[in-house]
Amino acid sequence: MKAAVVHGVKDIRYEEIPTPKAEPGKVLIKVKYTGICGSDVPRVNAGACHYYPNVLGHEFSGVVEEVGEGVTSVKKGDRVAGVPLVPCMKCSDCQKGNYSLCKHYSFIGSREFGSFAEYVSVPEKNAVKFDDTVSFEQAAFFEPATVALHGLKRVDYVGGKHVAILGGGTIGMFTMQWAKIFGAKSVTVFDINPVRLELAKRLGAHHVIDTKDEDFMEQAMALTGGNGFDYVYETAGNTITMKMAFALAANKAGVCFIGTPTKELSFSVKEWENMNRKEFTLTGSWMSYSAPFPGEEWELTAHYFKTGELKFDESFIYKKYPLSQAADAFALFEIPGEVKGKILLDSEA
Repeated sequence: MKAAVVHGVKDIRYEEIPTPKAEPGKVLIKVKYTGICGSDVPRVNAGACHYYPNVLGHEFSGVVEEVGEGVTSVKKGDRVAGVPLVPCMKCSDCQKGNYSLCKHYSFIGSREFGSFAEYVSVPEKNAVKFDDTVSFEQAAFFEPATVALHGLKRVDYVGGKHVAILGGGTIGMFTMQWAKIFGAKSVTVFDINPVRLELAKRLGAHHVIDTKDEDFMEQAMALTGGNGFDYVYETAGNTITMKMAFALAANKAGVCFIGTPTKELSFSVKEWENMNRKEFTLTGSWMSYSAPFPGEEWELTAHYFKTGELKFDESFIYKKYPLSQAADAFALFEIPGEVKGKILLDSEA
């Protein structure tokens, strides 16, 4: 089969490699689309691969080509989204159902060959069926949608409350929608990009706030009667928004950092004291799994994509490239500010 193989820093080649097999308990998937994740970029452009040569790709959709011995939950021809985590199922975290925290996990598209290829082989439970009404492009967004839902659930979320979403990227847009699906009284999206704020409104946000406005904090507090937000989800991994979360939180709020920081972060005494005085709960979120594996995050994503309540917008996709042009796609990430959304690689183009 053909695959985009990483051989070194900024060295990704479209070449022939052996086609994987549907071994016992596994499923061979003919890949349709794969999204380039932010974690893939340093693996190609900055030497962060676990080994070479390597085939990346973990946000993917496709069709079951063949099933191995013992596979019963999917069959040839099923449309499926790929679940990238392969937990060991034996460590103490796995035994508790905390698969994201597995001590000895593998991961499709980093620790083992992934979906930057015509075919990928995955364990049976790592192939999640989706409805015919859901496009293959949309199904390539299962993983970010599940990350958003996992983050929502990391605090004791209940409906009827005010929710703040900091960051209007793909994860932020999905987190906003999940908050609405599960009954938020209001959801407010904060960003500096007017295009993202318009998208948030189009996808159903009750309010949007441009944090470039000098009075944005006053605007925000006015929406909650001056009390602050009951739930605050930081999705950008940005120093500014992480500090903003502390200021926006209400007394006894739930605050979750879904975004992954890339820089050192420090708080002033006054900033940090927000947590003491408000007694809010602060937690983080990692990946998107729960028991039974892969978890309700994946089951509910399939369901709400099917019903249309979890909306997909074409603007989530920045560009599509044939798999053969993967090197060109990764070159775009070298241009500051160039990539404004998800790049999808088409394995059939």
